[in-house]
Amino acid sequence: MIPSLSRHQPLHFIGVGGIGMSALAGILAERGHPVSGSDHRDGPVLDRLRRLGVRVFLQQSAATVAAIRSGTSHTPQVVISSAVPDSNPELMEARRVGLPIWHRSDILAALINAQPSIAVAGTHGKTTTSTLVATLLACTDRDPTAVIGGVVPAFGSNGRHGTGRLLVAEADESDGSLVKFRPELGVLTNLELDHTDHYSDLDALIGTMQRFARGSRRLLANRDCPILREHFEADHWWSTETCEGVDFAAIAIEERGDGTLLAFHEQGTLLGHLELPLPGRHNLSNAAAALAACRLEGVEFGELAEAVANLRPPGRRFDFRGVWNGRLVVDDYAHHPSEVATTLDTARLMVSSGRSPLPQAPRRLLAVFQPHRYSRTAQFLEEFAAALTRADAVQLAPLYAAGEEPIEGVSSQSLAEAVQRLAPSLPVTVAGSMEELARNISRCSAAGDLVLAMGAGDVNSLWDRLSQLPSDLHELVA
Repeated sequence: MIPSLSRHQPLHFIGVGGIGMSALAGILAERGHPVSGSDHRDGPVLDRLRRLGVRVFLQQSAATVAAIRSGTSHTPQVVISSAVPDSNPELMEARRVGLPIWHRSDILAALINAQPSIAVAGTHGKTTTSTLVATLLACTDRDPTAVIGGVVPAFGSNGRHGTGRLLVAEADESDGSLVKFRPELGVLTNLELDHTDHYSDLDALIGTMQRFARGSRRLLANRDCPILREHFEADHWWSTETCEGVDFAAIAIEERGDGTLLAFHEQGTLLGHLELPLPGRHNLSNAAAALAACRLEGVEFGELAEAVANLRPPGRRFDFRGVWNGRLVVDDYAHHPSEVATTLDTARLMVSSGRSPLPQAPRRLLAVFQPHRYSRTAQFLEEFAAALTRADAVQLAPLYAAGEEPIEGVSSQSLAEAVQRLAPSLPVTVAGSMEELARNISRCSAAGDLVLAMGAGDVNSLWDRLSQLPSDLHELVA
């Protein structure tokens, strides 16, 4: 069941500061809905929501439920995400007094299903691809609404209320809720096993994604992915490897550390050459999908050729944080073996080509990785180890549990041992805390290194922790 979003119906988001929740709350507030939300942590996200008219509470309690019920003749609808436990006191009180409870995917489905939409799904690249689609549409005066799981540089936020006909959304498969979506165009970037806490095996994941595909009026998919080729029937295909048997192809002419020169083909005909300002074969595929989606929406190729120069990755996707004592510090969300391998390959291209979007081309690659979830680490231990051997040195942060119970024998130390079995001469260090990780990096890195922090946990705090190291330690390691 999908809610009907009346302009008079108050909506209250528990955990409104989350990346997915804040996007929905902001868009609904801009559309004139009465919106409130609660979160334990204040900051820029909540400040932005306040400016949009969202009533923000910094506690999650029964008192908050009483506050949102007062002063209105309409029953507030409460929105939660999978991150909100049943034991949350605010949720418990909302249930006790009989308020309607919706999952954030229900609200997103209501938005997607209410207007022509492009929904981007897949194991990897969905945040980047949906960011690129929304950016291209905005830069060609289509003024889209966007609900994306990362900060879009062109918008400065992860959510945007537009006045154009289209809504662009990232469709997350982690909990299977994307089967509720009915987009005009579904986009599948690729598929391989992930989220083993939810899916028992690859077949279960394929089944869920097939339901999403059937719910899309048209389907655009990546022909280069063998699982998509075998298990899906798309209306349109794209490729970065061939022009044969696909509707759209983006073929690399020159790959550099700061971008790719490509030839874009449609139905086998060369439309022109483009300078993509994003390095890496994965970004070439993401851009091919975005260009194809825009062409299917009728955007002229000439408009897209001009708009491509404005493309930037979303937040936490090879996100340059700054230069610390001559080290280039980059933050990335990679937390699956394929993502780690792809991110390291892109960084290696910068080292080998001497060209980079960073202030300078790095000379050495230091991989800083935080395993995310015991279940994922156990499932992919050897694959993570193989991916990390692409670096010149490896620093491992403490495993981020994400609420899971420990699994015996699964830890950052067990991953380090797996790496050293594959590459005995590769320097690998394991930290017992985030503070120790920062100190290890200060000792084991040098000016000119690219310090590439990867993971979906709190490893994104590394830049702040490096910046807080004592000044005498700065002098020692500079």
